[in-house]
Amino acid sequence: MSTTLFLSGVAASFGAHPLFAGLDATVAPGDVTALVGPNGSGKTTLLRIIAGEHPADAGTVRLAPPDAAIGYLPQSPPAPEESILGYVRRRTGVGPAQAVFEAAAAELASGAPGTEERYARALDHWLALGGADLDVRLAEVLARLDLRVDPDRPLGTLSGGQAARAALASILASRYDVLLLDEPTNNLDGDGLDALTSFVGSLSSPVLVASHDRAFLDAVATSVLELDEHQQSVNAYAGGWTDYRATKALARRQAEEAYQAYAERQADLVARARRQNEWARQGRTKAGRLGPHQQLAKKWAEDKARKLDQRAARVRDAVDRLPRVEQPRKEWELRYTITAAPESAEVVLTLDEVVAGAGDFRVGPFSAQVARGDRIVLAGPNGAGKSTLLHTVLGSRPALSGRVSWGTRVALGTIDQGRAQISGPDALIDVVARALDATEPASVRTLLAKFGLGAEHVERPCEQLSLGERTRAALAVLQGRAVNVVVLDEPTNHLDVAAIEQLEAALVAFSGTLLIVTHDRGLRDALAPSATWEFRRRGGHADVRVA
Repeated sequence: MSTTLFLSGVAASFGAHPLFAGLDATVAPGDVTALVGPNGSGKTTLLRIIAGEHPADAGTVRLAPPDAAIGYLPQSPPAPEESILGYVRRRTGVGPAQAVFEAAAAELASGAPGTEERYARALDHWLALGGADLDVRLAEVLARLDLRVDPDRPLGTLSGGQAARAALASILASRYDVLLLDEPTNNLDGDGLDALTSFVGSLSSPVLVASHDRAFLDAVATSVLELDEHQQSVNAYAGGWTDYRATKALARRQAEEAYQAYAERQADLVARARRQNEWARQGRTKAGRLGPHQQLAKKWAEDKARKLDQRAARVRDAVDRLPRVEQPRKEWELRYTITAAPESAEVVLTLDEVVAGAGDFRVGPFSAQVARGDRIVLAGPNGAGKSTLLHTVLGSRPALSGRVSWGTRVALGTIDQGRAQISGPDALIDVVARALDATEPASVRTLLAKFGLGAEHVERPCEQLSLGERTRAALAVLQGRAVNVVVLDEPTNHLDVAAIEQLEAALVAFSGTLLIVTHDRGLRDALAPSATWEFRRRGGHADVRVA
């Protein structure tokens, strides 16, 4: 089915805070529209509006044909008790469609009027979503992704990398007339990114994707729709990420030049009017000093002053007639730094024949020594045990064998993959205050405000914040304490591009010791690692070698 998505005048807000308004867009067959903007600008809200999960404040969402199926694949993690098969069936829409189809089949047996038509519609919908061969396609997709686990296995028993591949499998197995993807690249390794890129590029249906992965958007996007929260505008651009950034930078430069020319012309005219008014005042003062016998000179001076007043008035009229050019609003920028603690000992960390594990999975034995100032990248495919080893290194999961030894004077800062530090039902301000041992709420509010987390965020429960907002809060905690060793697990997930670039600059400038798991190739290259711990999985076991 050839489908087109039409958005007209769509507006949304969060409480009293407007997100966007007057949003118009058309996503036609074969279009891949990238939805970009800072965290909190409303990208997820817009996707939910299109999917019918959230009401719009104004405007309409229309499909042609009207009965086209929309698939919305959000970034929220699945329920731990849900099986891979159940998760994929739900995400692809096959599960709900099959329930409707089976109910229609049961009604058909009653012979009641209209049951044949309802049955035919339900069957067509189930078939269109790929229900007839989903199990076969899923098995093929899992094998292609090297996720060799039982489809009935609960997702909660998978590693973070395996769960990422399960989420990718639900995308690759989907068959929708319109596909909405919210941060689909999070946690994916290189092979997973290649598979996702190939899949999205092969679709003939309209796709709207919210992502901060610059390389991915360059590879798949045919257009960009920007939600500019700071300028309170919605802007459309042709091409991928690089085209968008270049066009936006050019437009910004032209806007600034236009405003500069307007401001200079306005200032020049105002200065001219003031000069002529001053000359007129001086002329009248001079005329007032002339005596009765100097009437001719006095009249001449008064006439000249009057003409200067008239000229000044004409100049002021010219100022009023100038076509007004608005000054471009200064964009909010995250200014991120890592506060350095006094140096640690020369040997920061020692791993001696360490074996780490999660369930039946094992990593190691692995031995390594980390010196002060080292930059270590943990690399390898999803599910190879990177996070498993980090959990053991940080002490949240005991080593199965071997020894983990931290050096002296280590001041540690961490961000885990699940952002567990910023979670739960407590208010954000309370969670951050506890993490920083802060007793003054005003200082915590000030710190969070630097990360775009204002009054509308700080009193909300952490579990109600978006993953992007929780990640910013985790960065705030890291900045709020002095550290000399930083351990980060996929820190760029859920961050907007501006924040990613600021984090990258802060890590490059950081003089301490760094251990990081990241699939962001740009970040990895910028860090220029002193060593790479390469993970290779073979069945239920992974080896690690230092490169």
